[in-house]
Amino acid sequence: MRAARFALASFLTPLALSLSAPSIAQDGAPTAPPAPVPAAAAPMPKPKLILAISIDQFSADLFAQYRQHFTGGFTRLLGGAVYPQGFQSHAATETCPGHSTLLTGVHPARTGIIANNWYDARIGREVYCAEDERDPASSAKRPVVSNWHLKAPTLGDLMKRADPASRNVAVSAKDRAAVMMSGHTADAAYWWLDNGFTSFKERQLSAAAQAQNVATAKLIDAGAPALPAPAWCGKVDRAVPIKDFTIGTYRFPMKPGDYKTFNRTPRVDAATGELAVRLVDEMNLGKGTAPDLLSVSFSATDYVGHAYGTEGVEMCIQLAQLDQTLGKLFAALDQRGIDYVAVLSADHGGIDAPERLQVDGYATAQRIDPALTAEELSKTIAQDTRIKPRTNQLLYGAGASGDIWFEPGLSASQQRKVTAALIKRLSAHPQIAAVYDAKALAKVPVPQGNPQDWTIEQRTRASFDPQRSGQVLMMTQRGVVPGDPNPSYTTTHGSPWDYDRRVPMLFWRKGVLGFEQPRPVETVDIAPTLAALIGLSEPAGTWDGQCLDIDGSAADTCRQ
Repeated sequence: MRAARFALASFLTPLALSLSAPSIAQDGAPTAPPAPVPAAAAPMPKPKLILAISIDQFSADLFAQYRQHFTGGFTRLLGGAVYPQGFQSHAATETCPGHSTLLTGVHPARTGIIANNWYDARIGREVYCAEDERDPASSAKRPVVSNWHLKAPTLGDLMKRADPASRNVAVSAKDRAAVMMSGHTADAAYWWLDNGFTSFKERQLSAAAQAQNVATAKLIDAGAPALPAPAWCGKVDRAVPIKDFTIGTYRFPMKPGDYKTFNRTPRVDAATGELAVRLVDEMNLGKGTAPDLLSVSFSATDYVGHAYGTEGVEMCIQLAQLDQTLGKLFAALDQRGIDYVAVLSADHGGIDAPERLQVDGYATAQRIDPALTAEELSKTIAQDTRIKPRTNQLLYGAGASGDIWFEPGLSASQQRKVTAALIKRLSAHPQIAAVYDAKALAKVPVPQGNPQDWTIEQRTRASFDPQRSGQVLMMTQRGVVPGDPNPSYTTTHGSPWDYDRRVPMLFWRKGVLGFEQPRPVETVDIAPTLAALIGLSEPAGTWDGQCLDIDGSAADTCRQ
């Protein structure tokens, strides 16, 4: 593909100028001058750097709620191509599946990343999406981080295959975000672990990462006062009791040496952005002979959402701080004279704590019935089927929208009995919206068309992998929140409902005419759109998504 054309120039020839005076029609009325003939637009140079930004748990609802208050980096993005109705169109709305779609251009059914974790009967334990369980040192809770579960190439992988001079770099507070956005050929990938940024097992920290760790440690060791709440946070600044603690008023003061909670504050996003700039300088990104890709996933919105919900002063402060962090990142690239295109989206959305939702009039918001956890379902189904578990329990997973795996060693007959018993019991539960047999789900066609119109079955199919998904998949009702709350966890995501699926998609490049349109688009549209901008052509079938024309002029950024 040729470089995208972002502006349509026009001019008048001398002859056209001479004919531009009004002429007289037969009825005596002046006629309009002939329309100027547009000239062919000169192609805009290919961007030297792609800046792909993900904001973990940044729902379309949060974007709509706060967009009018932004004054920093979001303001720039709002001047570009704005798609407020973006979709992580699948049902498994978790961090790892969502990040796997952003730069692969395919749904989790093809990336193989069906959840943050899944049960592997071959080894008899839960597997983390970004681990290499083949390494004896790896565990689901302390993984040896790896990209080997990702089945699809990322845009960075394809860029490096087309031209090895391209650099593929990623940074995040979460390992799974950095891994899923960079893919299999990362020149550099960093994430926060314990007390600093780290990388893959076999890699040494670069000078940039070491310098960032020193700067961040200095900040943490010194401590910091509470963060300010903008005036526009006033209406959400109120205490909401949950069990024996409250949410809604916290302002993120930091005690000296508090490394444990640092990544649950807006400050970890600031450190992530600072490291991204250090890597730009260290690797001379955007200055080479081939386009580079810098993926930056900001994780604090997710940590704040889980701990304090989405509708309190905590989230308001977080987004205000993130707006400034984005502004500093853009300003740093501007100062270095880099020609870059930026895209921002999210891995999934989220829902507020049900206790506050109920206060705000959402009467049916509720926490999940403990009877739907794997432990309790195992007991119930064992009684229903009279099948005694050979291991600790008969079932794994459950407890939320998603997969239920059977313990290994069940005969085909026993599997059929367990499947039938599960479907019967779950279908009768008032908190369950849908239940699917994996064998039947595998026969459902891969969904197409507008994602907001997909059925629950189609959404579930989009994140179904027959090699990794459970034998039964259950989807909870709208407004049902899994988990028992505690001071670091009050709510979550992962449902097939639009508060978890809808995310904004924003594109910006200097000189691009901005626009906003309401049509539903998908995160799998991002990779083919960016590929077109840099002239990267891939065979038909590479993407599940489609290229979006992100210029507001008559030019088409998707055309050859």
